[in-house]
Amino acid sequence: MKKLYLLICILVISCSKNPETYLEHLEGYWEIKSVTMPDGKEKDYRFNETIDYISFNDSLKGFRKKLKPGINDTYLTSDDAEALTIKLENDSLNIYYSTPFSNWKETILNATQTELKVVNENNIVYLYERYAPIILDVETD
Repeated sequence: MKKLYLLICILVISCSKNPETYLEHLEGYWEIKSVTMPDGKEKDYRFNETIDYISFNDSLKGFRKKLKPGINDTYLTSDDAEALTIKLENDSLNIYYSTPFSNWKETILNATQTELKVVNENNIVYLYERYAPIILDVETD
């Protein structure tokens, strides 16, 4: 009986998500796939003119930029960026954003190599997938 209890405890602990592990997947290019409102209504995005690029350093400070993807791994952007600070708080990984116009927080619900799911202070859930650039092979004679 003790062995069974120990096995169950190990499984529960190993299966519980450690939000700190989300950091390794957070950086990079993300394309929004859907938004779920607090009332459960969902909006799917089949095409996006812009994607988000998230970058941060070892001190967990960085930025998020909106980019317009082009072809062959090129992007158009402005000089605008949202400063961000990432903090591990109360078993959650939070991103604090700052612009000259506003400050807000998002909590990461899940981050894998291919998916990012966050919730904001208004309980709106955003689901992103890793962006894959459009690469065209051009043959030359």
